[in-house]
Amino acid sequence: MSEPTDYTPPKVWTWNKANGGTFANINRPIAGPTHEKELPVGTHPLQLYSLATPNGQKVTILLEELLAAGHTGAEYDAWLIKIGEGEQFGSGFVEVNPNSKIPALMDRSGDTPIRVFESGAILLHLAEKFGAFLPADPAKRAECLSWLFWQMGSAPYLGGGFGHFYAYAPVKIEYAIDRFAMEAKRQLDVLDRRLAESRYLAGDDYTIADIAVLPWYGAVVKGWTYGDAGTFLSAHEYTHVLRWADELFARPAVKRGRMVNRMTGEPHEQLRERHDARDFDTRTQDKLEG
Repeated sequence: MSEPTDYTPPKVWTWNKANGGTFANINRPIAGPTHEKELPVGTHPLQLYSLATPNGQKVTILLEELLAAGHTGAEYDAWLIKIGEGEQFGSGFVEVNPNSKIPALMDRSGDTPIRVFESGAILLHLAEKFGAFLPADPAKRAECLSWLFWQMGSAPYLGGGFGHFYAYAPVKIEYAIDRFAMEAKRQLDVLDRRLAESRYLAGDDYTIADIAVLPWYGAVVKGWTYGDAGTFLSAHEYTHVLRWADELFARPAVKRGRMVNRMTGEPHEQLRERHDARDFDTRTQDKLEG
């Protein structure tokens, strides 16, 4: 792995966009909108503005699971936000999420619209709203929420740390890759030990904790993210995580949720906008292009 030249930090840091690597065009050290753009609003009470990154998949998977469980009030419009083109910095999006990150949700089911941002907050809001995928028993609820917030705190080390330096950084830095690979493997071991003793993260019930963790760690052990990261991290060693991931990825609602707001993969896997359940049969990218 190539090493950068020695670097001495200046006394005062200044932003150099040219050194930002793969995501230099969407990262900046300030907040707020860069342009005026209103968000579209569909016909359903729930309006989701997102992209099928792991964080985006969490919400669409839960919404599809809620619908599959018979919660008709969970019908939603999913609008594609192209973060590579800076759409998350439009004024309308910033009003919903001042942090300019996907996903963002507007719940218009009541008299006063409710904005919810941060994927974990959206999962918790929807689970509480519909009384589903969140245990009522205090001990089980605490276990579920512990794993949910574990994911929210741990994923930056996996994605922004390991994934960034292993797959996206403009130079390969051995120290950074070693540091974050060690942490990624430690996290996978945490999951593997838990799933060795429990079918799901919170116990016998499938919950928002599983839905939060799956698109991140499940995708890594399946070899779907960060190039050959699965091989690099010896993902085959985490047999209990693999068992859990295979079971959950086979769920029809998970398959549908992973398709929504997707712009990568095979055209039949991409439903860039979702406004009706029939869209999975009629509006995937292969059908629109055919």
